[in-house]
Amino acid sequence: MKSMLRLLARPIAGALSFAITVTLIATPAAARADTREVVIGYQDMVVPWRYAQASGAVEKATGYKVTYRKLGSGADVIRALASGSIQLGEAGSSPIAAGLSQGVDLSLFWILDNINDAEALVVRNGSGVTRLADLKGKTLGLPYVSTSHFHALVALQQAGVDPASVKIVNLRPPEVAAAWERGNIDATYIWDPVLAKVKQNGKVLITSGDVAKETGKATFDGFVASRKFAQDNAAFMAGLVKVLADTDAQYRDHKADWSAGSKQVQAVAQESGAAAADVPASLALYAFPSAAEQASPTWLGGGQQSGAARSLTATAQFLKQQGTIQNVLADYSTGVDPRFVQQAAK
Repeated sequence: MKSMLRLLARPIAGALSFAITVTLIATPAAARADTREVVIGYQDMVVPWRYAQASGAVEKATGYKVTYRKLGSGADVIRALASGSIQLGEAGSSPIAAGLSQGVDLSLFWILDNINDAEALVVRNGSGVTRLADLKGKTLGLPYVSTSHFHALVALQQAGVDPASVKIVNLRPPEVAAAWERGNIDATYIWDPVLAKVKQNGKVLITSGDVAKETGKATFDGFVASRKFAQDNAAFMAGLVKVLADTDAQYRDHKADWSAGSKQVQAVAQESGAAAADVPASLALYAFPSAAEQASPTWLGGGQQSGAARSLTATAQFLKQQGTIQNVLADYSTGVDPRFVQQAAK
């Protein structure tokens, strides 16, 4: 994909301070190579990888004991990675950029998805909102430190709307669903499975695919690892990436097999919390780049000129402009590790 960004916190009065404490904490036993154990933090995104997660494919491929810990946001994943309570996790490019900027020892080694139209700004029926300018004075609920938050701000600014004129509240996906049900928010910018729910009595105003086309600022979700864990457990990392690549290929090459009643979709629904009936349509909103595509300069290959490194740089610059981080690194390719996708692409 072209450029890929994810935002950290709202740039208005009372902005969230997303300080990741990078104090070195004794690494738990799960992070030691000799234990052959690992803790992976994941979110509720609807992606093919959930099938491999549910079926124990990583354990079978690597021989490691894998514990999966569901976390509420990318910010939570980066914090858990910084503390050493997980060794790998799923996050968007904004929390990744923020984490790297704040000294978290992590590396991006896999692109989970090109978000495209899988995140959208939805307005409640009867809210009186028909265009972005109508959001002035309205309440917009979304998760801070998310691609949705970033694109909401980009979309507002593109439309000439001051984000300070919109009441932007920090809600994790389950909280968005509850607030929507209660009628406490007028709009949300969110992903599935909550996106499918709010669409039932709301209207999509703009998608992340639309924002990307208009601004060149597209979004993705990535898999990150503690650099030390990746260095000490290279065989595990290679096995994990092969499972990720194979699972995405199964979906890309045989989409018809991923029907609501299939074992694959049932597993995705189970792990993500989505309704099985909604999963096929949700998956179709994303794009899942192959290992060969990820190994290319479009994504992880190419060093400082890789799509991921350039996007992390642009994201960090944006975050600094908004006052949410203090430092921008000279080179974000230090946080991009293409070794394992390059192996998988051979």
